[in-house]
Amino acid sequence: MLDPAALAMEPAPGRACGTCTLCCKVYDIPPLAKPAGAWCRHCRPGRGCVIHPDRPQHCRDFHCLWITQAWLGPEWKPDRSKMVLTIDAATRFLLVQVDHGAPNAWRAEPYYRQLKQWSGAAAGRGQHVIVFLNKSATVILPDRDVPLGVMGPTDRIVARERRTATGTSIDVERVAGAA
Repeated sequence: MLDPAALAMEPAPGRACGTCTLCCKVYDIPPLAKPAGAWCRHCRPGRGCVIHPDRPQHCRDFHCLWITQAWLGPEWKPDRSKMVLTIDAATRFLLVQVDHGAPNAWRAEPYYRQLKQWSGAAAGRGQHVIVFLNKSATVILPDRDVPLGVMGPTDRIVARERRTATGTSIDVERVAGAA
């Protein structure tokens, strides 16, 4: 699985956003009061940010995995896959933010097969692959997908291993945080 400590914070050689602006649509941008799933008012889809030199630090600090990881193929570029991949630095979960205009993109091939493989590799380390459609989360487990519903800002995902007749199974749930 991916190790956030080893991830570059700079674009990999030959990688640039180009015409991709999907991060400007799928994420919350608190300094701009922009909710997930809506285009940023400063974005010109397919062209870029009109306030790029003065964009918030929140945007300056962001790099998707496709930009920083040269081993991700061209099919994973967000404007093509309709998904933006990141690693959560605290949990080391692989987060997949899906464009609500293509809500089933993550289930298409070659993406779903690869997400399942990453899930299998991550599960043994207590890490998970989580797909978000705006604020609604689905955890991809090696043997099934578990929809968790809308995640609040203080909610967390709890996983428990369970022994079964066929081996170990993982159960996951959303636990509401304190308001």
